[in-house]
Amino acid sequence: MKFTLGLCILACALAIASAASTYTTKFDNFDLDMVLNNKRVLANYIKCLNDKGPCTNEGRELKKLLPDALASDCSKCTETQKKNADKVVSHFRKNLPADFDSLLKKYDPKGVYRAKHHL
Repeated sequence: MKFTLGLCILACALAIASAASTYTTKFDNFDLDMVLNNKRVLANYIKCLNDKGPCTNEGRELKKLLPDALASDCSKCTETQKKNADKVVSHFRKNLPADFDSLLKKYDPKGVYRAKHHL
């Protein structure tokens, strides 16, 4: 009986550890292109991330996870999330450099990640 209980506890612990090894995938199918190509929607996300406007569920989740993702080099990101992050950074650098700079100042005030990733 103790052995079975121990196995159940171990299985639960492994399931929890496994679940925490990556960020939630519930937004991996989010239509990122729609946001990047819609100035109004994108502006609302930028306001959310800069604490200057309300956030959608996705915006709140991103805002919550962004500091950890930066600090850990996106080690908990899925491949889709890494690909989307690269897409967003590229879009901002090319099309919205002032907004990109404001987000860098907020989320990387010491320039640690900028230097590390040549931003």
